[in-house]
Amino acid sequence: MLRDRSLAALLTAEIVSGLGSWMTFLALPWFVLVTTGSATRMGIVLAAELVPIAALGIPSGTVVTRLGARRTMLVCDLARVPVVAAIPLLHEAGLLSFGLLLTLVALTGVFSGPYFAAQRLILPEIVGEEEGLVSRANSVVEGAQRLNQFVGPAIAGVLIGGIGAANVLYADAATFLVSFVLVAVLVPERARIEGAGDGHGVLAGVRWLVRDPLLGPMIVVIVVSNMLGQAVVAGLPVLAYEEFERSSRVAGAFYAASGVGALAGSVVAYQIVARFRPLRIAAVSTLAGTAPRWLLAANLPAPGVVGAVAASAFWNPIGNAPIIGVFTVRTPPALRAKAMTAIITFATLAGPVGLALAGPTIEWLGPQLFFLVVAAGMSVTALYFAFVCLRADRRNLHAAPASA
Repeated sequence: MLRDRSLAALLTAEIVSGLGSWMTFLALPWFVLVTTGSATRMGIVLAAELVPIAALGIPSGTVVTRLGARRTMLVCDLARVPVVAAIPLLHEAGLLSFGLLLTLVALTGVFSGPYFAAQRLILPEIVGEEEGLVSRANSVVEGAQRLNQFVGPAIAGVLIGGIGAANVLYADAATFLVSFVLVAVLVPERARIEGAGDGHGVLAGVRWLVRDPLLGPMIVVIVVSNMLGQAVVAGLPVLAYEEFERSSRVAGAFYAASGVGALAGSVVAYQIVARFRPLRIAAVSTLAGTAPRWLLAANLPAPGVVGAVAASAFWNPIGNAPIIGVFTVRTPPALRAKAMTAIITFATLAGPVGLALAGPTIEWLGPQLFFLVVAAGMSVTALYFAFVCLRADRRNLHAAPASA
């Protein structure tokens, strides 16, 4: 699988552009904290990117269906180059108001949702339709993403101290251009999967998900989990800022720890996703990944926080790879783009709420009590998710249905 030139090019593009995105993942909120001193404004900026993903995610499925996965990736990469570069450029010119910053961040979200869906939808075109192969390909993509999650924030933590948070965004813009060239040159246009037509309307993917006995119950879990997960994302830089002497390097270490744990989990996922029943893997990994979240509520030193974040992140790709494989193969080809963008929309829908509420909640409760509340919510959600997965596994619902 890893010797396939198209898959190798796709992974290289993901590593390059993802590295820049993860650098920005720390640089952007740090920039807001330094320039405004407001955790609430930081949460609003982080939420601004997710709002268009949630609002436009379902309609964008029609665009992905008509353009195809490869063309969608190319359009989204190229469009994000000037949008991201405009943030530091306008800042240097003294023209970057808070409202304009929110607008530019939101524009990046307009192109992020279709790109994420296309990145997964292109995999069956490259590796084929067999569920195990698609799951392994997804684990490889997860691994590339988690490598960036480890390296990107660590680099950003150093660069922010040297050149400033705003200048890190220039590098992010350049990585989108490199990704565009790699996909355009080395990932050839493939024949569309038979049956990948219009899919009977904009909401066809939503109707499929809601009616499906496996995917339907997961929608609520996806929404709640993402809301709480984004709250943790917003909480980590605030924890570093308030409890660890405003150190951007400590904040980078927290995000990097998540990448280290998830990268290790991706290696394990690649080995096991084709050997065990996918829904059982998802159930176990979700429960195991929730337990370390409780440690964030303790008054830990920085190494302890790093260890807790890494331990929790280890289980994410182990659960994500088989679930995405089941989602992809279970859905009829004519509905895949719309169903995948609908899934991304549901996953993103509660993100802005979690990010926007995280700032004032942390200011009200303090970081430790905030993480305690989040851990409790995640535990309840994980228990229900495990119940849904194991019940579906007993009924053999991971297999693809006969028709749409």
